[in-house]
Amino acid sequence: MNTLPNHVSSTAFLIADPARAAMLIALADGRALPAGELAYAAGVTAQTASSHLAKLLVGGLLSVETEGRHRYYRLAGAEVAQALEHLAMLRPTETVRRKPLSQEGLNLRFARCCYDHLAGQLGVAVTQALQDRQYIAPTAGKQFLLTPSGHEWFGLMGIDVSGIKPTRYGLARQCLDWTERKHHLAGPLGVQFMIMLCSKGWLQRSKSSRVIQVTSFGWSGFKQHLGVDQESVILKSGER
Repeated sequence: MNTLPNHVSSTAFLIADPARAAMLIALADGRALPAGELAYAAGVTAQTASSHLAKLLVGGLLSVETEGRHRYYRLAGAEVAQALEHLAMLRPTETVRRKPLSQEGLNLRFARCCYDHLAGQLGVAVTQALQDRQYIAPTAGKQFLLTPSGHEWFGLMGIDVSGIKPTRYGLARQCLDWTERKHHLAGPLGVQFMIMLCSKGWLQRSKSSRVIQVTSFGWSGFKQHLGVDQESVILKSGER
């Protein structure tokens, strides 16, 4: 018996609900978002959002990732995003609602300390640049694999990788950024990387908050060694 029509109709039913469609579209940029932000995007209560998210999970359109006490939802795969894009071609979608950020919120989003490593738009952009240059590579268990060229690069930057003691989570870990909903570099390597950036004078930590400021010397260094500048960070982050 051909079950394809049933799969198509059940998937179409899930997407057809305006609130669920809004949640899926909010996730179409590849980020993972918490239930509260998805509820806001859909214009529904937290309880209603929870019900919708449960259905989308069962229907295979979403996956969920736990980071500490929080749960973040993302599209189950690229094929879901492609389906949404094809549907969007039939009729333009409305702009997803976003909560406006204060200046302090914008500063925190751009660059901040995530416990003891670099996070925010800058942290995500730098981590992506490290991957693009094949210095690190995502691997199983939410870890990053340090490649031979990466071992050499970090050494040239002044980090003795062989002297770093891995934790039970490994040498380098993927940490889901709470504003960008993409992964940045964490773990012992992420900690030493942050220490190095500050010691070189590329970054300056605020005494009163977790905000990180990039110095002019730092921007020159990021550009020279990783091809990262302020404009590219904002553009890649999709800031509106």
